[in-house]
Amino acid sequence: MRTSFDQLLEAGCHFGHLKRKWNPAMAPYIYMERNGIHIIDLNKTAVKIDEAAEAMKNIARSGRKILFVGTKKQAQEIIAAKAQEVGMPYITERWAGGMLTNFPTIRKAVKKMSVIDKMMTDGTFDNISKREKLQITRQREKLEKNLGSIADLNRLPSALFVVDVMKEHIAVAEANRLGIPVFGIVDTNSNPNDIDYVIPANDDATKSIEVILNAVCDAVKEGIEERKVEKADEEAAAAQAGEEAPVQKERRQRVRKAAPKAEPEKVAEVKPEPAAEAPAEEAPKAEPAAAE
Repeated sequence: MRTSFDQLLEAGCHFGHLKRKWNPAMAPYIYMERNGIHIIDLNKTAVKIDEAAEAMKNIARSGRKILFVGTKKQAQEIIAAKAQEVGMPYITERWAGGMLTNFPTIRKAVKKMSVIDKMMTDGTFDNISKREKLQITRQREKLEKNLGSIADLNRLPSALFVVDVMKEHIAVAEANRLGIPVFGIVDTNSNPNDIDYVIPANDDATKSIEVILNAVCDAVKEGIEERKVEKADEEAAAAQAGEEAPVQKERRQRVRKAAPKAEPEKVAEVKPEPAAEAPAEEAPKAEPAAAE
């Protein structure tokens, strides 16, 4: 669904920052100045939202993950709600440095949560002191708060969606370093040059953030639905042709590659029996020489 000019205007997406705080790189997206405040051109905002939504739809349709990032107070609740709705990972607490560039370490921290959960269920907790239980529980709560929302992210995301690229500059820098495309709501005080898909809009108002997130998350949802339909069609076509479905075939090939190769059994060589030889004629026995 295309986001209309009136929706953006009603949500206050056009309000930028004070003129003295502006970033000159945002000049192409500024419509005018009023009372010392820059006004964003909402016609360009609507076009950029459509471009970003289409790109995110394609990513979701291919089965890849988009990491939503918004740690400012105005964005936390709406980011969490919308990301959960489309089944995508998100960060609403502090961005941990190295979350992308040092991803294996982050995965170890996530796995630690499952280890602690196992300790709680297998009776290990019954054999430790009360103080140790308290320390482990607090550690589990801290990990859940910071990393619980990316527990299902087993590999690097294919894209980032960032609210306030100035505040989340570390996340943007890590994504740029790894070549991960960045979608961002960019206000007039931010630098759009490091953002692959710029959405010029007010990043301080909850309504502004919500209307943009509604548009892009609806596109992501469409992409996911289209992927499900494509899979179902492929499986139906394969079943009709009496062939194995592509998904099952891919899974079987993956399992086969992972399984250790069995050494071929050695077949004992069967040697042909030698042909029976004809019995040799007995040589005539030499008569003993007569004694002289």
